[in-house]
Amino acid sequence: MAIHKMLRRSLSAEKRSTEVPKGHLAVYVGENNNKRFVIPLSYLSHPLFQELLCQAEQEFGFHHPMGGLTIPCSEESFIDLTSHLSRA
Repeated sequence: MAIHKMLRRSLSAEKRSTEVPKGHLAVYVGENNNKRFVIPLSYLSHPLFQELLCQAEQEFGFHHPMGGLTIPCSEESFIDLTSHLSRA
């Protein structure tokens, strides 16, 4: 019985980690090991973020290896950009 509870908890935790809240978008960022970030949709209209989207289009076209939107920049650069956007 205890194993069923632990399995149920781990499955529900896994489900929570894949959910994206309404008004947000999951993107994959990184040059080698892509890390998943969940960002507000409002970032998509910002010129700096649109520049990243153009780079993604040039590098990947419409085929994204992770199955989602992949942003071709370092995690550090992406975090700096999103920090800037969250203050704007």
